[in-house]
Amino acid sequence: MGGTPRSSIGHILPGAGFLAVGLWHLFNHIRLFSLRPDAYVAPVWFPAPRVRHLELILVIAGSAVEFSMEMFVDHSTFLPFDADGSIPSDRLHNHEHAIICLALLVYAASALHLDRARAQCRDALSLLLVAVVFAQELLVFHFHSTDHAGFEGHFHWLLQLVVAACLVTALLGIAFPRSFVVGLVRSACVTFHGVWLIVIGAMVWVPSRVPKGCSLVEEDGRNTVRCHSEASMHRAKALANLQFGWYLSFMTVFVVVLYVNVCRMYPAETAYVRLPPEAGEEEEHLKRKCGVVSGDDDVQGFTPLEIEV
Repeated sequence: MGGTPRSSIGHILPGAGFLAVGLWHLFNHIRLFSLRPDAYVAPVWFPAPRVRHLELILVIAGSAVEFSMEMFVDHSTFLPFDADGSIPSDRLHNHEHAIICLALLVYAASALHLDRARAQCRDALSLLLVAVVFAQELLVFHFHSTDHAGFEGHFHWLLQLVVAACLVTALLGIAFPRSFVVGLVRSACVTFHGVWLIVIGAMVWVPSRVPKGCSLVEEDGRNTVRCHSEASMHRAKALANLQFGWYLSFMTVFVVVLYVNVCRMYPAETAYVRLPPEAGEEEEHLKRKCGVVSGDDDVQGFTPLEIEV
């Protein structure tokens, strides 16, 4: 059994995209907070040095390519519908994956347009669209037409936990735009989202990495992992839990190390504040302004008047 390269690549490539965006956000959130902790406001996306909207453009391009792959490529027919306009049963999961890509496409295109139009509340609206993306993804994976059961299903159930964390932090970012903790955790969740997608693609559909007592079999035109006994199933799920815990621990350590090093590279900018004058200097300044000499308190600048009574 050679496995299904498309199933593996279909998780690894999107995972690499989430990983890249998450790392980009982690670095920039920490740098921005380190430079100006008092003026920090968490951006939804970060402009690139030469091409301002490079991040959004790459998200649009990646989502469009993945949408096309799900709808038109790697099938006996390039048409996503039957002759009568209905969706074939064996392609329901492709349409569900395409919905996630479409949500990402809508977010990135809308955020780009809102920024160019300088629309009010564009950050809050863009972050709301991010929350819609994760809500759509959570809905698809929770009510997936594909029977993600057993070993494969457990990996996807753990993925739902990560997606739910991304959704919650996106919603919290709307309510607390100045919270560095919310921005940092949201970026870490997106990064871990990418890591776990890569792990799923590398562990579930690669025959050499299938746990003992389980094997890769073909069912309904797709490959999946089936375990031969309850003991093998429990062992496989335990291994998935252990991997999740290991990667989560590594991710935590990585964020802490990155935070320390970025703060060292980008120390806080020095703020110059005009100090109020001392009490004596202020009094002398007022006297000079009013024409009063501090020595004998004579009034200068006025002509004396003699009034005859």
